Amino acid sequence: MPSPWRLTAWLWGLLALLSGVALALAVHHQQKQRREVEQTFVHDELANKTYAALQTKLHLAESMLRAVQTLFLASEEVTAPEFSSFYTNLRPREQFPSLLALAYAQREAGPGGWHYMTRWVEPIEGNGAVVGLDVGAQPNNLAGLLASRDSDQATLSAPFHPVQQPAAAAADDGITLRLPVFSPGNPPQTVDERRQRMRGSIAVSFRVSSLIGNALPDRATRELRLRLSDVTDARHVLPLFDSEPGAARVPDGYRFERRLAYGGRVWNVSMRSRDAGPAAIDWRQSALPAGLLASLLLALLVYSVVSTRQRALALGWRMSRRYRESEERFRALNELLPALVLLAEVDGGQVTYANQASRDRLGERVTERQLPDLFEDPDLRAQLQDADTRGCSRIEAALRNGEGVRFWASVAISRVLLSGHDKLLMVATDISEQRQLTELLSHQASHDALTELYNRREFERRLHGALAATAIGTPPAVLLYIDLDQFKLINDTSGHLAGDQLLAQLAIVMRKQLGGTDVLARLGGDEFGVLVAGVADREEAERIAERVRRCIDGYVFIWEQRSYMISASIGGVMIDRPGILVKDLLAQADTACYMAKELGRNRVHFYSERDDETVRRHSEMEWANRLRWAVDEHRLMLTYQEIWPLPLTAGGEPGIEVLLRFREESGQLVMPGVFMPAAERYGLMPVVDRWVIETTLANFDRLHPTGSALRMVAINLSGASVEDEALADLIIELLRRYRVEPSRVCFEITETVAVRNLSQVVRFMERLRAAGCRIALDDFGAGMSSFTYLKNLPLDIIKIDGGFVRDMLTDPVSHLMVRAVTDIGHRLGLEVVAEWVADAETVQALAALGVNRVQGFSLHRPELALFQRD
Repeated sequence: MPSPWRLTAWLWGLLALLSGVALALAVHHQQKQRREVEQTFVHDELANKTYAALQTKLHLAESMLRAVQTLFLASEEVTAPEFSSFYTNLRPREQFPSLLALAYAQREAGPGGWHYMTRWVEPIEGNGAVVGLDVGAQPNNLAGLLASRDSDQATLSAPFHPVQQPAAAAADDGITLRLPVFSPGNPPQTVDERRQRMRGSIAVSFRVSSLIGNALPDRATRELRLRLSDVTDARHVLPLFDSEPGAARVPDGYRFERRLAYGGRVWNVSMRSRDAGPAAIDWRQSALPAGLLASLLLALLVYSVVSTRQRALALGWRMSRRYRESEERFRALNELLPALVLLAEVDGGQVTYANQASRDRLGERVTERQLPDLFEDPDLRAQLQDADTRGCSRIEAALRNGEGVRFWASVAISRVLLSGHDKLLMVATDISEQRQLTELLSHQASHDALTELYNRREFERRLHGALAATAIGTPPAVLLYIDLDQFKLINDTSGHLAGDQLLAQLAIVMRKQLGGTDVLARLGGDEFGVLVAGVADREEAERIAERVRRCIDGYVFIWEQRSYMISASIGGVMIDRPGILVKDLLAQADTACYMAKELGRNRVHFYSERDDETVRRHSEMEWANRLRWAVDEHRLMLTYQEIWPLPLTAGGEPGIEVLLRFREESGQLVMPGVFMPAAERYGLMPVVDRWVIETTLANFDRLHPTGSALRMVAINLSGASVEDEALADLIIELLRRYRVEPSRVCFEITETVAVRNLSQVVRFMERLRAAGCRIALDDFGAGMSSFTYLKNLPLDIIKIDGGFVRDMLTDPVSHLMVRAVTDIGHRLGLEVVAEWVADAETVQALAALGVNRVQGFSLHRPELALFQRD
């Protein structure tokens, strides 16, 4: 039987053994948990960095696309060489190796409505199949285009199969980011206005796998499996990317799941660790084996009662040292992270820990500062000084280091519990370079590249602000429109490089004459704009304009062996009346500048109401002189527009309406609205009408590709021609001379002409109808007494005024007018034709009302007559 002291020693030894084992297990468990926390922290940082990299890629792509949109907004007509040059200067593949193409799709009318045809693509190598592609052939791509048009925002498409990619390749690997291009003018405010004014769409396309793969940090691809899917429509989830395709699904382990909403699409970003098991423990550094051994030794030592105190203290010291080493490894891991990591007290905000990246960016003495003092934003500082603060989600904020140097960072601050104490944990990433790129693109969008002045778009935005200020009673402002005199001479004699240098020098000279708040812009070519706010009266405005003129007048420009004396004509407009539009204000300034040139150049002229009439009459006189010689110089041209019967069928035979154009020396065709007012004012319309009638009848079977099968040709007659007593006999004689069947000819007379001299017009109509011709009443509905006169006119056709047709789908009154005209026309036995038909929906609505024929740009754009195409 053991002695009592041995039993006691054995019990104490067993107690020591059990206590040591329990302590060792506790330390091992804590060490394992710490390792798992370290691994989770590293994975969180990698996942957040990967997520931020995806966001940054999309934002950079949108910034690039905004720069391209600026090219179209700055010019009414962008050419293919300009588009190609802009792409070359942009060098997008330096940032986007995965870029497939930068493309421009133009909105064009065609069968069935509007189409978006891809006209320009860069680079052309490898993208030849995209040129001429109808975006509508790719439904997902078209859906993104329409969404960007209606929202005027950058829009991502759902994945689709790029045409550049072989058919055997993986499908649906392409995405596009799109922005709309609208017609010039104020930004459209409503969806209907955006749809009407859309000219086309610009897009940048990528293979989504390459785009995402290039954005991933190398370490993330080694440690995490990334999967992206498009979940915009929860019923149809579209896979986008898998960094480890074909791998088995990992059921447990680290998991990161977040939604990324951008461009109207929602992506689900999922990341999991490649290793599904718990964090591995290095048994060579684990406290468990040592703890078990120490427990055994402790029990033996207690049992033997030899050096118990000394051995226990030594063992405890070794265990404490290993624990400290584990903490030091955790801190070393934070030191290696590229992100800025700081810990601060909630109460007072004192920074208690900063990793190496934080000390490098914020200064070695950052731990002597308070967290709120790092930020510039006073609201954010106040939020962090609140004892109940919960921190902030991911935001962009300006920080200052210990020397006061400012930089931008993407910051997230969370309230965490460490060792029983509340702390603020800040994780930040330096985004100064991205910010600089954004600011550079913004500067390029609002400034002229040559002179570094504001461009026309920014100047018009400032004009909007001046007009808005006028409406609330602020002092008036003045708009100056500056046009250099004889600038073309410098370009022609010394070249465009000299002209560019002159513009840059004059920009500096004028800027010195203006105040710090005055706006100076280059509006285009050799034209500049000045906006000065807070002008007391007209006299002060004239003094400002004269000061600007004098600084230009007498300026000697020297280029190589030549010297030039420079002067400018300046038009001024007072901005002192609310309600005027910016375009009207610019037009008045342009008119005033024109008058300054007409009065002898190198002077200032302020706009008055009489100026518009003077300029208009001067323009009409020039056109009158040109039209007198137009026939002899072969400047008049005939075009035609097809008129289609309803319903539209493949075998339908169209008629045509003959339209007049004037051909400039450059070959450009001028619309009749430009020169017709001059012809009517100076009595030239009878000569013009007779030329149109004889030229049409002489080339009747050579007007349209259908030739002799053409059933109807409509010819417009002016009021002055209808009142000519001899015109009807001349028409009948020409029909006989050129052997044209009269039933194939229709003469159109506007409603306003018809009611001007009813009895004479009726005689003219009856004379032509007796010969077999048909008569159409054009622009029906525009007059005040349409239905009263209609029953008294010998007609065959009525053409509904295009203004009602254009608005019939959106304006109930217009729709009612179209219905009424159609019903009355049919009751009188007349054929009803609708003009200005803009889309397929309008065609369907007109067919439902019983309209007989339709014409408009959506059906056919005017073309040169066949005999004049050579």
